[in-house]
Amino acid sequence: MKNQTLRDAVIRELIRMAMKAREQSYCPYSRFAVGAALLLGDGRIVTGCNIENAAYSPGNCAERTAIFKAVSEGNREFSAIAVVGGPAGKDPSSVCTPCGMCRQVLMEFCHPETFTIICAKDPETYQLYSLEEMLPAGFGPASLTVEMQVEDET
Repeated sequence: MKNQTLRDAVIRELIRMAMKAREQSYCPYSRFAVGAALLLGDGRIVTGCNIENAAYSPGNCAERTAIFKAVSEGNREFSAIAVVGGPAGKDPSSVCTPCGMCRQVLMEFCHPETFTIICAKDPETYQLYSLEEMLPAGFGPASLTVEMQVEDET
């Protein structure tokens, strides 16, 4: 991982907050509860949980809930996110990674080389990744700028 700037205490606090957010998960269909804790650029933390729907598609992942909540409150600078997930009502048995859709949403708002994704089972068991590692050759806002520049040159 390229970004090693997060202190252990911050990582563990993010994981604890993701675990607490997981308790609010609404997952009657998958029974897979996920919590996320998003570290803002100013050091504040915004949490989210997965929220399912009987029609499935309208559901939302914990990571996107946290990002959308932060963006809706005017925040656009993010440093890291911790993700904890596992069977509802049980302690997670392994680390949980963001789905592809969540990785794409993170790409919209986070710098791929410096944004840290903490995939955790508990505060002592976790793996750190940069967004770039999780979404290599990702398509984001800069991709559109490159495309528009090419069109302008023709």
